[in-house]
Amino acid sequence: MNPILPRDPLLLASRLLLTMLYVFMGWGKLTGFASTVAYMTATGAPLPYLSSIVAILVELGLGLLIALGALTSPLAIILALYTIVTAFIGHHYWTFSSMERYDMWVHFYKNFSIAGGFLVLAVSGPGRFSIDALLKNDDRA
Repeated sequence: MNPILPRDPLLLASRLLLTMLYVFMGWGKLTGFASTVAYMTATGAPLPYLSSIVAILVELGLGLLIALGALTSPLAIILALYTIVTAFIGHHYWTFSSMERYDMWVHFYKNFSIAGGFLVLAVSGPGRFSIDALLKNDDRA
């Protein structure tokens, strides 16, 4: 362990930074459900109504749980996989041209980078400032 870097505060910051987008987007999908279904239809998501519900549950629900540090490792793996799948569903850059293609390309690979962050979190655990640590009464949660 690097004594210069404070492990637990940085793990807390990582959880919050990684999940912020998901919580905000999940809340937006929930409060604008009709628009969410329309978006899912436009992107070609399978079963747009059901896909909208799944997106809300995953983004808002799992995002909040990971932010709080609850069931962090398994949920981080699920969110990493979800993020990769959504890259293919929502950011299919190969179907666009010009600047739209570039924009979608950036978003596509951004999803892979975020997934990598979730996998690191899954391996490292949530840290001491988490529900997981409270339940285990373990400093290394």
